[in-house]
Amino acid sequence: QVQLVESGGGLVQAGASLQLSCVVSGYNFGPAAMGWFRQAPGKEREFVSRITGRTTRFYYADSVKGRFNVSRDNAKNTLYLQMNSLTPEDTGVYYCAIGPDFYSTRVGDYEHWGQGTQVTVSS
Repeated sequence: QVQLVESGGGLVQAGASLQLSCVVSGYNFGPAAMGWFRQAPGKEREFVSRITGRTTRFYYADSVKGRFNVSRDNAKNTLYLQMNSLTPEDTGVYYCAIGPDFYSTRVGDYEHWGQGTQVTVSS
């Protein structure tokens, strides 16, 4: 059975950094594209970042470009999101999910979502 478990969220002040982790089991992680999404209170889930498997390409939403870095450790079946210079607008529940082979930022194109980890940034 496929499982994704996010961790690393917390309550921090603006300007701080956090590193999120997503551990994947029951799936061939190495070749899989992966995505990070977030959902703020009262808002729809939105794309944050994507990393491919075979070609190891990186993609970021404009709102986080230059501040966030996505990476992976295939030996540990783990996806990471390093978040720097956090602002209150980064507050939300962060989710990881398995992505399609084609490039996509659409929620509906991803599957096997984790339960999410809460990130709260105070001003």
